[in-house]
Formats: sequence, C-alpha cells, structure tokens
Amino acid sequence: MDKTSIFGLLLGLIAIVAGQVLEGGHIASLVQPTAFLIVIGGTIGAVMLQSRATDFIAGVKLGKWVFVPPQHDFRQVLNVMVNWGQQARRGGLLALEAYVAGEKDPFVRRGLQMLVDGAEPDMIRRALELDIDAYEERARAAAKIWESAGGYAPTIGIIGAVMGLIHVMENLSDPSKLGAGIAVAFVATIYGVGSANLIFLPISTKLKHHIASETRRREMLLEGLVTIANGENPRMLESKLAGFLH
Repeated sequence: MDKTSIFGLLLGLIAIVAGQVLEGGHIASLVQPTAFLIVIGGTIGAVMLQSRATDFIAGVKLGKWVFVPPQHDFRQVLNVMVNWGQQARRGGLLALEAYVAGEKDPFVRRGLQMLVDGAEPDMIRRALELDIDAYEERARAAAKIWESAGGYAPTIGIIGAVMGLIHVMENLSDPSKLGAGIAVAFVATIYGVGSANLIFLPISTKLKHHIASETRRREMLLEGLVTIANGENPRMLESKLAGFLH
C-alpha cells in the first residue's frame, strides 16, 4: 500500500475544504451533483472518445498501481540472476530447465526458455527487446488516459460554468434561482481544475514512474539472461547488473 499517495490525496482535499471553512463558507457549497455530473461525466466521455477500448480499460485497471504499486526488488533480481549464472556455469544451460515451469513472470519464462533451448545471445536480446518495447507502448497508452483526463477536465469545468451562467441569465426575473445557478457555475470550475491537478495529472505521473521502473526491471533481466547465454563469469554478471541498483 502506497501511503504517500493516500496521504497526498487526503491532504489536498482537506486543504481545499479547510480553506473554504476558514473563509467563512459552507462545505455544502462545494457539493453540487449537477456540476460533478457535467465535469466527471464529460471528462470520461471525452477520454473514451479519444481512446481505444482496450487502452481505456487497461488504464482504469492500471489506476490501482497508485495505491497498490507493483513491487520491484532489483536486489532480488540481481541475486536470482547470479544464482542462475552459477547454476549454468556448473551444470550447463540445461540446468536452468527446472526453473522454467515454476516461473510466474511470462517475460522471464520466455527468456529462460530461450536460454535453455540454446538460442543465440543476439536472438535472445532481440526477442526480449521487442517484448519490452511492446510492453512499454501498451502501458504508456493505458496511462495516457489519466493525462488526457487532466487535460479535458478544466475545459469541461468551464463548459459547466457557462451552462450555470446561462441558467442564471434565464432566471433573472426570479432572484430565488440566481444563487443556485451561480454556485453551479463556480463549483463546476473548481471540480474541473481541482480534479485535473489533484487527481488525474498526479495519477498519470505516478503511473509513468511505475512503468519506467518495470521497464528497467525487464532490461535488467534481459542483460542478465544474455550474460548467462554468453557464458560469462557470475562475478562479472553481478558487476554488470549492479548498475541497475542505483
């Protein structure tokens, strides 16, 4: 659980609500279902329009990484690679066949299977590099829906504000309806700008960080597998991969 993300989101929301109270306003003034529907519904609709269905669904699922991020233990990867290198040096590449079936990561299992099958190091590198590129392209396309939402939300908020003002102008003869219309107008702007800068854009940035970390982990695995395929000394393998720890 990423406590920083939870604390940051709560802090941002509490700061806005506290500011409203300190200014003498009422919290209820910030609760406008109509404005929420316009901004959030409009933003989701715009993002769905610009995205492929697969990217949109993948992006929504990827959102959980903000609060439950994937664990990337580079030290553990280094230890596993060194262990495999030692096994291969003592018993040959076929000694690693026992690890293939128990490997849960499809990327690692594919590379390990190629290694056991005696594929050339260059072939292993090319195949895994294509896999990494494809993963990064898919993941970034999925994460981009949050960045897009951050771009659309403020504009949709302005649309909501204009709609509220139109409602006000239509009811100038009835002063009792002016307050509600103006409230919707300004709250829609707050929802648009606030959701973009407190939720959508920060989520997008954090997801890009996790994607970069996963890409780096895969690159580390690639270098380890290729080094083992080349038959290099496990100590050289450890020295080569140590750079990924920093």
